[in-house]
Amino acid sequence: MTPDPDDLVLPLFPPDPRSGDGAPLANPAPQAQPHRPSLLDKVRIGTSGYSFPDWVGPFYPPGTRSSGFLPHYARQFDSVEVNTTYYAIPKPAMMEQMVERTPPGFHFVVKLNKAMTHENSTDLELYRQFQGVLEPLKAAGKYDGLLAQFPWSFKRTPDHERHVAAVRELLVDEPLHVEFRHDSWLTPELAPWLRQYQLGYCIVDEPQLEGLLPPVSLLTTEDAYVRFHGRNAKDWWQGDRGTRYNYDYSEQELKDWLVKIQELAQQARRTYLFFNNCHAGQAAKNARLMQELLRQQAIG
Repeated sequence: MTPDPDDLVLPLFPPDPRSGDGAPLANPAPQAQPHRPSLLDKVRIGTSGYSFPDWVGPFYPPGTRSSGFLPHYARQFDSVEVNTTYYAIPKPAMMEQMVERTPPGFHFVVKLNKAMTHENSTDLELYRQFQGVLEPLKAAGKYDGLLAQFPWSFKRTPDHERHVAAVRELLVDEPLHVEFRHDSWLTPELAPWLRQYQLGYCIVDEPQLEGLLPPVSLLTTEDAYVRFHGRNAKDWWQGDRGTRYNYDYSEQELKDWLVKIQELAQQARRTYLFFNNCHAGQAAKNARLMQELLRQQAIG
């Protein structure tokens, strides 16, 4: 049975306390006010991957070739999750091309290879090769960290906890967020355990089915992270990757997230919002809608 989310939400990091308790000076000299980042400054929105042929038409202009996908994407969004690394570890040259096709200030989060998260590999050569692929992104200042997405079958057990700890040690210097799919992980001990290993918690929006995680907000590192998978309950268990994530969020469903996103952004250094409902360009459509909703909130 899924635990009651209200029993598990831990407080976000508290704001820094204000220091100083002396009386103010008479007629103090005016001082320049530091720039306070707005909500939009602190939130990065994108999609989980960008190289999808069925986005041509719904998102990419008709006739767009694959080499033009990322340049067009980067004119709409400032961040992306790289998911090709999940299926195979590419050559660094592929990352160099991605750097060249994006403007300064663009950000990449890279998904761990499936051997690390779905096959529980701790092979040193695998991790060494994977980290080598990250070097072009780091050199360009466009690397924002890693995502480890564990499958639903990866339940909370001592062996699986040890594997997460081993992955952390093998990637010890990397910013790393972890996404769990099975609700056995959602206990009051989860947040302190993740903080112990400096692991960020990936908040999920997905169908509310037995065994899946509810959208509980936990902030366990300085950055917050949310993935929107869609709410296609009908096809979640029996569907393939395409049908499982075939979902188009309504405006109201995204509006329901605004308060939670604002709370995260107030406490976190950065808040990442990535849409994984990639069927037929729905992720890009919903990401742009979220951009507009946050813009309206920021100026409202």
